[in-house]
Amino acid sequence: MNEDIVYIPEKFKAMIHYIISRCESKENFGRVLLYKLLYFSDFDNYEKYEQPISGEIYLRKRRGPVPSHFFEAIKDLIDEGKINESSELVINYNKYKYSSLTEPDVSLLSMEELQVIDDTINRIAHFYSGEVSQYSHGDIPWRLAKDNEALNYESVFYRDPEYSVRDYDD
Repeated sequence: MNEDIVYIPEKFKAMIHYIISRCESKENFGRVLLYKLLYFSDFDNYEKYEQPISGEIYLRKRRGPVPSHFFEAIKDLIDEGKINESSELVINYNKYKYSSLTEPDVSLLSMEELQVIDDTINRIAHFYSGEVSQYSHGDIPWRLAKDNEALNYESVFYRDPEYSVRDYDD
């Protein structure tokens, strides 16, 4: 399925740090939205350029795609003094917030990759966690996967028009 895709931990961490630096001031920004921004950035880049940004493996979970190396990457970024994670109890669940402590190093990310991330932020960063989860459920990679299964990057080429980011008229 995703046999030729290689996970690049440092690029994944650069993506996380960059997204946090761009979105930390948004009241709705938390872990769920971060998951979806990462997912759509990687999968949109794959649709446009036929390669993901980080090669991260995203799993089909109840609330949408979840990056499989997320906690490891967050721990590294915290240990490196680059980000901060905090949580607060909201009704009956923890809401996780992230803030950047340093300027993100984007040297591993190309201008095209940064543009895809920025486009993704502009498209979905206004959603609250429930809304962005619901939105992600409409994307074909999530719809085709079974519970807890890795999402197939190749399935982006079968996206419905409202999710597609590639101009196929060229």
